[in-house]
Amino acid sequence: MPTAKPIVIMGAGPAGLTAGWQLIRAGHEVVVWEADPSYVGGISRTVQAEGYRIDLGGHRFSSKSVEVNEVWRQIMPDEFIECPHLSRICYQGKYFDFPLETMNAFLNLGLVESIRIFWSGSKARMNRTKPEASLTQWVTNRFGKHLFEAFFKPYIEKIWGIPCDEISADWAAELLKGTSLREAVLASHKGGKATAKAPIRNYYPRLGPGQMWETAANKILERGGGIFLDRRVQTIHWDESGVTHITGTNHAGEFFQQEGSHFISSLPLRELMLSLDPPPPKEVVAAAKALRYRDFITVCLIVDREKVFPDNWVYIQDPSVKVGRVQNYKNWSAAMVPDPKFTSLGMEYFCFEGDNLWTATDYDLAQLAIREAEQIDLIKPSEIKDAFVVRMAKAYPIYDLHYQDHLNMIKEWVCQFANLQPVGRNGMHHNDSQDHSMMTAMLAVRNIQGGSYDCWKATTEAEYPKDSKS
Repeated sequence: MPTAKPIVIMGAGPAGLTAGWQLIRAGHEVVVWEADPSYVGGISRTVQAEGYRIDLGGHRFSSKSVEVNEVWRQIMPDEFIECPHLSRICYQGKYFDFPLETMNAFLNLGLVESIRIFWSGSKARMNRTKPEASLTQWVTNRFGKHLFEAFFKPYIEKIWGIPCDEISADWAAELLKGTSLREAVLASHKGGKATAKAPIRNYYPRLGPGQMWETAANKILERGGGIFLDRRVQTIHWDESGVTHITGTNHAGEFFQQEGSHFISSLPLRELMLSLDPPPPKEVVAAAKALRYRDFITVCLIVDREKVFPDNWVYIQDPSVKVGRVQNYKNWSAAMVPDPKFTSLGMEYFCFEGDNLWTATDYDLAQLAIREAEQIDLIKPSEIKDAFVVRMAKAYPIYDLHYQDHLNMIKEWVCQFANLQPVGRNGMHHNDSQDHSMMTAMLAVRNIQGGSYDCWKATTEAEYPKDSKS
């Protein structure tokens, strides 16, 4: 039943807007606060610059969850296109298919390197390191020391900015799934083909992932909901009854206050805990402060060439350049560029807020991106028509060796609030896809409607175990 006070949602990313959409359709009054002054969508936003549409990372709309797919179709039934997906890995100046194909991998690596990988992997399987606490141990046990140090380690440390010994094995187990380079090499010696999971169909909003969340926001507004941009939460007030209201400001320094019956938060979990007044116990505050995030910069290069490469994106393993991945936006959708004679490339850089990359001027970042795009043989500097820079703070939660201990302490304490639910990637410090973020929000909505679901148990496949009700 509708509540006397509005339901307050902090953050207008995929999780927050999914919750808002489902609640407003059920007749609840909804108020959404978003800190960004211009965009909804969080890291799934699409930024516009002179007719070019820039995604912050790649966001395919494909999920095994029937429920998640249904929400996408409810919100935007007519603007999806089916999108072929091609991605490759650039390693030692050569391009490897991903998922890896046996002959492609074998020809690129050569006989000597293939034998080294095969031999090192065989030794690792016979001498496994236990327990597997770090990413180094997890990857080495499965792929061998040689492949780990030559192939995985340089790229992973470029992405996360910390040594592999300090990254939890949870990240490897979660994201290094499917076909592996070692499997491809082994298959080549057996005359077979490396296996991969059966692909699911990929869909993409015609105008980029931000179109989905802009549409969701507009539909919430059309039904009478409130969505307020440039509203940064500063304090979350609570007493023995639960959370009572939130306060915050905008860029102009104006003060705002919002009461609510229930509160859903996709704020970075660290920010959520440090915003509570009164503050949590010291050990909980310390756990929140220990959570870390990786920040993200996209330099969009406008190239005076109709076609640059056929991929949707390319992973850049080369340690001699800082760029980690290159997006090719028009290969997701032709509508991402205003003129088909041009191509827009997203040079993606992973950094920490406040470091030399983050604080560099837009001009210096553009020059860096142009130099590196030439170095990896994508473009010539004379082909660059324009460049745009987009920064995204706290784009990726970091899984360090102790993050799970910090999370457990925070979860144990925050569960005392019957009317406060963290959801989403940053809200739950869970580095996964937007369909998982949406599922956590959908479970939070069910709880408001009388359910008793543990949102933390939503699987990476955007499903909820049937026997996992709390």
